[in-house]
Amino acid sequence: MQLNDTQKMAIQFNKMAREKLEDRVKEFCVLDVYDDVNNRAFSVEFVAYDYFPIRCNYDKGRFGCCITYGNRTVALDNSQKWWDEANFDVFFEELKEELELRIPDKYLKAHGWM
Repeated sequence: MQLNDTQKMAIQFNKMAREKLEDRVKEFCVLDVYDDVNNRAFSVEFVAYDYFPIRCNYDKGRFGCCITYGNRTVALDNSQKWWDEANFDVFFEELKEELELRIPDKYLKAHGWM
C-alpha cells in the first residue's frame, strides 16, 4: 500500500516524538487522516510519561497537542503553531515542559525523568 503525503507527515511526527522524547512516550496511533487538496489533517495519539494520554492534531498547516480525558481535553501551550515554520526541537522541548509541570516531581524522579 502506498502512503499519501499526510500519512507520511503523521509517521514523521511519530519518529520525531520518539527521537526527542525517548522513553517518555509510547503506544502511538495515527488516526483521522484526510488527504485532499482542500483538507489535509491527521491526529496522533500516544501515552506520555506513562501518565497522560496525548492527542496531537494537524489541520491545514496548524498543529498542537492536548491531554485527553474522554470527551474532555486540556490544551498544551506551545510557541510552534505552524507545521511549515516549526522548529521541532523547540516544539518537543516545550511539550516536555508543559507535561512535566502537570506531573508530580516524586513520580518523575522515580522513573528517572528528573
